[in-house]
Amino acid sequence: MDRLQLLLVGLPLFLFCSDVVNLFTSSPPPKPHQHSHRHHHQIPPILKDTTPDFSAQNVQPIPGGVGLGTTVRIEFCTSCSYRGNALTIKKMLETSFPGIDVVLANYPPPLPKRLLSKVVPVAQVGVIAIVMAGEHIFPRLGYMTPPPWFFSLRQNRFGTIATTWLLGNVLQSFLQSSGAFELYCNDDLVFSKLKEGRFPSEFEMRDIISKKLANTRVADGLEGLWF
Repeated sequence: MDRLQLLLVGLPLFLFCSDVVNLFTSSPPPKPHQHSHRHHHQIPPILKDTTPDFSAQNVQPIPGGVGLGTTVRIEFCTSCSYRGNALTIKKMLETSFPGIDVVLANYPPPLPKRLLSKVVPVAQVGVIAIVMAGEHIFPRLGYMTPPPWFFSLRQNRFGTIATTWLLGNVLQSFLQSSGAFELYCNDDLVFSKLKEGRFPSEFEMRDIISKKLANTRVADGLEGLWF
């Protein structure tokens, strides 16, 4: 077996093995954010009125910005070209709620689709190798003469290679796409494109995060009063 045949056979095997290793290798856990803890205000030991007052005056503002201590995570499909939408919402939230932490992450497809997407490039290289050097490969596999379909592919060699490369890329793009655009506020799912079937508008996201911040402040104020 000459160097060309070794390269054509060894390259897809190497790519497949490296993809399998990367697929099952767990990524390191994310570093905790230093400003993700909420600060509670201390209540004086002596209160003039022991009856809790639930008015808005008892809810103290968060120092450093209205969004300080709040983390919004946007998980989107990177292969679907959704990064522009994610960056637009990230910029809007950081402008509307100073101090908020907006994290962008990829939303991967299911495991079967990820595995199939790793097989596609190996199949592409295999088909191209057979078309280019099939008369040398088949005898080493035990075939005295190549099968009839090989000669059909060999008649239009460049058309077969171009079709294999194009269809393989389209199939791989489909298998790697999840179509997701999920938004989480402090680990709570607040919007899901997979459920709604649409993208959120900027006004809608501003309203959702504003309500979440208001509920968090009220909860912190009640906790400070009772404890």
